[in-house]
Amino acid sequence: DETPSQNRAVTPFFTSTSQELIEKADDAFQNDDKEKALALLLEAIQQEPDNSEALFKVGYILQKQDDNDDALDYYKKALEFDEQNEFIHNSVASIYRANKEFTSAKMHLNRSLELDDKNPLTYYNYGNLLVDMQNPEGAKGMYEKALELDPEFEEARRELENLADI
Repeated sequence: DETPSQNRAVTPFFTSTSQELIEKADDAFQNDDKEKALALLLEAIQQEPDNSEALFKVGYILQKQDDNDDALDYYKKALEFDEQNEFIHNSVASIYRANKEFTSAKMHLNRSLELDDKNPLTYYNYGNLLVDMQNPEGAKGMYEKALELDPEFEEARRELENLADI
């Protein structure tokens, strides 16, 4: 006669797949608990070091916390596993722009446009870069393209109005 406990498999008390950890991190982030989100994402990366989504999201949180150097490292790592991700290229470009590394920023925005030339955010980001590069005419064209793709894009409209007098 077997006792009930002898035929049970031993399972860990708490396990989550990397995807479940990412989902929990998204919930934590939505609830403005960036530290918990970061911890969950780092755990997901421990389980699956080549998970570009987790790497990207760690970079995003670090960037939100003004840790651009570490954010850039995570973004670059994410790109190693997902070179075709326009959002990662956009994020890398924003850090390069903040660091005044305009050539690198431009390279990543161009790559993002090669991957998807219908994303108004990329044109908006490009417009911002061109403003920083003292190219208001080029910036106007980028903001106009962003508005053509998304007529409700208020930030692009505002930036375009700011350039109207130049």
